[in-house]
Amino acid sequence: MKKQKVKLTGREKSELFGEALVTIVLLLLLNLSIVILLNLAVMNDPHLENNIFFLKKNITLWNGSHLWSWQRGFIVILIIFDVIILWWRLIRRYHQMQLRHVIDELHYIADGHLDHRIPFTVKTDLQKVIDSINALVESTVAAMEEERQIEKSKDDLITNVSHDIRTPLTSIIGYLGLLKYQNDLSQDNKKYISIAYDKSLQMKALADDLFEYTTLKSSNKSKLVLAPLHINSMLEQVAAGFELEAENKNIEFNVETRPHDLTIEADAKKLVRVLNNLISNALKYGNGASRINLIANKVNNQYVELRVENNGEKIPEAALKSIFERFYRVESSRNLQTGGAGLGLAISQNIVELHGGTITCKSDDSWTSFIIRLPLNSPQE
Repeated sequence: MKKQKVKLTGREKSELFGEALVTIVLLLLLNLSIVILLNLAVMNDPHLENNIFFLKKNITLWNGSHLWSWQRGFIVILIIFDVIILWWRLIRRYHQMQLRHVIDELHYIADGHLDHRIPFTVKTDLQKVIDSINALVESTVAAMEEERQIEKSKDDLITNVSHDIRTPLTSIIGYLGLLKYQNDLSQDNKKYISIAYDKSLQMKALADDLFEYTTLKSSNKSKLVLAPLHINSMLEQVAAGFELEAENKNIEFNVETRPHDLTIEADAKKLVRVLNNLISNALKYGNGASRINLIANKVNNQYVELRVENNGEKIPEAALKSIFERFYRVESSRNLQTGGAGLGLAISQNIVELHGGTITCKSDDSWTSFIIRLPLNSPQE
């Protein structure tokens, strides 16, 4: 990084000139006041005048001459003092301007430009601050890069392991499925095979979730299959898929779309996955719910807001902050009968963010709402 001196702007140079002008005027007024007061004091005090005459007579300069004009000597002393004061004030203001430039550079780095460094070189202790800031940014960038590499390695490991596990699991599930329906097995054997079959399905679902999560996390918008999507039709089809399960739990679906023909550019398959995750959570964890709302609204001709709401049990306030983190589950026990590994909402968040949108959750005593905001137009535009 090439070091450079702090370059003052035209406005700052004008400030320095104004500072110098004001200081000179004030010093001249102060000097004039002092000279006038001293002259009045000498004129009104004969003893003071005699003492000054005595000093002039006895003070000998370097060339053997005497100091005959005390006024001139005093004015020279005042001029030297004025120059020192003027220099001190200008240097002080210049250092303030240097600090202002350093603060501006620091704000620029804090705004996310971590590849930038403060290029200034100064002759004060401020240089130590500049060097410390640059060193701190360097170490922060290095730590972030190291963390990214570790996260990437971890995700690659999860992706590879989950992918490799799915192939043998598919074969195991196939063979267990054949054995499950054999008639010549005892009841105990059928029971154990059925348990192994169900556990294999759960393990495959977990491997699929892990694979999908890490794949989505490393994806970009070019991997979306975008097409016009009729929101109301999608919501009605998704609700129909859960109709039987909802009836068994005495839960009623309500679908509303405003306007009715609302259409966006999106990846239908991935958005359906998001809605499936949210509705599944509502059915599993919305204890006491009697209604699930699927609502879509156009907002300011820029966004589409999708809401998945249920009037079941409230989600604790502390859980709302971590609900979209991977492997996080609101319930303390990891019960596979009520849920998986806690990846559903993390996957949903990744899909929504791939579309250039956001997803949030609000919960009170009346409703628990998952709110999705998607851009009306394609995120690739």
